[in-house]
Amino acid sequence: MTDGDRIVEAFEEQRPHLRAVAYRMLGSTGEADDAVQEAWLRLNRSDAAEIENLGGWLTTVVARICLNMLRSRNSRREEPLDIHVPDPIVAPIDETDPEHEALLADSVGIAMLMVLETLSPPERLAFVLHDMFGVPFDEIAAIVDRSPDAARQLASRGRRRLRTADPVPAPDLEEQRKVVEAFVAAAREGDFDRLLEVLHPDVVLRGDFGPDRPAVEIHGPDAVVSQARHFAAMGARGHLVRVNGGVGTVAFLDGKLFSVGAMQVREGRIVEVDFLSDPARLANLDLSWLAA
Repeated sequence: MTDGDRIVEAFEEQRPHLRAVAYRMLGSTGEADDAVQEAWLRLNRSDAAEIENLGGWLTTVVARICLNMLRSRNSRREEPLDIHVPDPIVAPIDETDPEHEALLADSVGIAMLMVLETLSPPERLAFVLHDMFGVPFDEIAAIVDRSPDAARQLASRGRRRLRTADPVPAPDLEEQRKVVEAFVAAAREGDFDRLLEVLHPDVVLRGDFGPDRPAVEIHGPDAVVSQARHFAAMGARGHLVRVNGGVGTVAFLDGKLFSVGAMQVREGRIVEVDFLSDPARLANLDLSWLAA
């Protein structure tokens, strides 16, 4: 085996970890892959023999790339996005995809990623690297050009924001499945009274339709049922899937993918629905296994 072969093999061993870091940082599968590819190019331009800890070096490189991408993303926006649903990771309801499991080892749901979207780039980096991957603050400090104490404060602010938003779903997948299954069945059958029974009094629904249509955010069971009535009248049909490790839905309209919905269950009821219905982004999802 040549030195080049060994570098390729070592990098491929790190790829799942690097994608997981980048996805949590960016909330975009495509941008995460771009960040990992850029890290590979930088490794090729470096003297790999001089790198003592390749995994740590690559993690730092990917983090720096993601930090720059977040800053560039924010600078391109004239106004912050009110609602942006991150790229969902969709898998069959009864199957385990090893690649998806690696990407979502910490059950990073859509709700959590949406809270991460509200953090500043340095806060997001500090929280993700330290709280999710155990990177020491002195290493994080070097990436964000702050002191270790300042890096610790960045992660702490991110932690407080997450606690306030409470984006952690019910850990029992079977409970999630029963509740979401009841939601889908009631919507499909037009039983909107039964639909009300599975919605938490504090339920909120957010929808991201892409740049050409305004996003929606509605609160309360009656408003969510009204939205469900609208979708049912259009003829949209929902199916249960795994979305970012939890139980969610996909809906088809006229044979085409219409939306992907992540649902957060609390106290046996749905407390949050976040759905992506941006045609351009949905087109990047391969759900051929569902059609089959």
